[in-house]
Amino acid sequence: MASRSHRSPRRSSRHGRRTALVSAVAVAAVALVASLVMAFGSGRGSGGEEAGKVTGTAAADAPVRERPTPSGRTSSPSPSPSASTSASPSPSPTPTAKSPKPKATKPKATTARRPGSGTATLAGRVRPGTTYQGIATLYDAGNGDGACSFGPSDDMMIAAMNTTDYETSKACGAYVLVRSGSASVTVRITNECPAPCKPGQLDLSTQAFAKLADPSRGQIPITWSLVSPGSSDTLTLRYKTGSSRYWCGIQALGHRNPLARLEVRTGSGWTALTRTEYNYFLSEQGAGCGGAIRITDIYGEQLTLDGIALRPNAVQPTGVQFARH
Repeated sequence: MASRSHRSPRRSSRHGRRTALVSAVAVAAVALVASLVMAFGSGRGSGGEEAGKVTGTAAADAPVRERPTPSGRTSSPSPSPSASTSASPSPSPTPTAKSPKPKATKPKATTARRPGSGTATLAGRVRPGTTYQGIATLYDAGNGDGACSFGPSDDMMIAAMNTTDYETSKACGAYVLVRSGSASVTVRITNECPAPCKPGQLDLSTQAFAKLADPSRGQIPITWSLVSPGSSDTLTLRYKTGSSRYWCGIQALGHRNPLARLEVRTGSGWTALTRTEYNYFLSEQGAGCGGAIRITDIYGEQLTLDGIALRPNAVQPTGVQFARH
């Protein structure tokens, strides 16, 4: 037992030395690891942050690749992602992007009016200040168009003049006051009433006839006279379909007083055009077509108009009107 107890301390001592040595090695290893951890941790703390800063700076300061434009110039970077990802660039507002619109020319009166003396010295059979007697009949005026070639009418207070007083369309556009007993109505002449209509006879639209008597009567005695109505409307002009520099027909519409003449300016001065039964004034050889036009009413007042384009079948405003009488 003594021997065994004596050997035991030696084993313990050697074991203790080995334990101490292992402990020292472990401590040294831990210290080394700790120092390495601190070293690497320090590197990560500073070097990593610096690396991050450098990376971020590089991303911010990296040059943006400019896109070539069709003209060869470079364009600046798009300010927003939506602009840079647009399928097609917005067109630049250059002056040549749109073709200039042609300027429209407006007709104008180039000479002052020359008022007449107040008497219709140029009137034909229908004269102001004269009362005519006859009969009134009625007809279905349809849309209001008729021999005067004015076209459809919104105002159906219209009438057809007998052929004698129609006088090759000289009565076209005239306003007449029709009376029957105590009733009266003002109508505009837009059509011709051929035979058997007699001189003095008016063929009224059904609407106008109804202002004087029951349409069932069919025929009533009347008196009528020329009037010059008050109106704010201005007259218009129209070139006939097929008109050109070589042949043209010209028509005045919406005139307050009946017309006596329509003239065109030519190299020799003013040339009067021939009036047709369908109420156009013709220039058979094209003289004056597209140039200045002068119209005269039965009172002698003249209106000279420039700027009426030679556009067939186009109603063109003039901005002027004859004086009221």
